[in-house]
Amino acid sequence: MLLKKFSEFNYEAGIDEAGRGCLAGPLTAAAVILKKDCNIIDIDDSKKLSPKKRLELKRIIEENALAYSVAFVNSSEIDKINVLNSTYKAMHNAIRALSLEPEFILVDGNRFKPYGNIPFNCVIKGDQKYQNIAAASILAKTYRDDYMESLHSKFPIYKWGENKGYGTKYHINMILKYGRCIYHRYTFKIKSKQLNFQFN
Repeated sequence: MLLKKFSEFNYEAGIDEAGRGCLAGPLTAAAVILKKDCNIIDIDDSKKLSPKKRLELKRIIEENALAYSVAFVNSSEIDKINVLNSTYKAMHNAIRALSLEPEFILVDGNRFKPYGNIPFNCVIKGDQKYQNIAAASILAKTYRDDYMESLHSKFPIYKWGENKGYGTKYHINMILKYGRCIYHRYTFKIKSKQLNFQFN
């Protein structure tokens, strides 16, 4: 069972992201403030859960959250400001969109750009240790997956409904064969090749 909270504050927001290493699509961050004494069975790092289980837990998280939000930074913005700054931007936008202002921020990973004067702590593999970070990881993953599935109909050759923009062998082969589209990250190199073709 994951720990409920890190701090003694009532409004502690767990923060996590999805899509940092993808070749296409947005970087997505989620922020979640769970109800006091919330204890969600089976919650865990989103990467350890099946798609079906993630969707089941997504509903439970949203029902048991005092506040939650999801924010996206698109591929063109990632190319402009780099993936680290995009992570900070997505996380800050997610915090800003919460209906409650958090008193404390608990972040998955080892780096975070302070948000105002709100105290925070970074936890490596926090999505495997704290419920609110795991909840954020599940929301970030499920919302991003839904978005990539919606893009699949625009550019079906990449099979984003299956690979969600990650660098699978099939996805890379299609980029090498047909080039990249407007949803790809142009600053992400593939096998040191510069791919300049773009779909309109």
